[in-house]
Amino acid sequence: MTFFTILLILIGANALFMVFSLSGISNEAKKSEEGATKNASSKILSLNNISSKYKKAV
Repeated sequence: MTFFTILLILIGANALFMVFSLSGISNEAKKSEEGATKNASSKILSLNNISSKYKKAV
């Protein structure tokens, strides 16, 4: 009986931690989507700069 009591407590704690972690992930995903749309245009590089770097390496 003691084993099952401890097992149920551990399963309940695990479920509780899973709910909190999944809610934290969904909040971070929303924030990262907003940040990605703002920073997407600043990360675009011109093709001329990239090709000249490869030509120098070869």
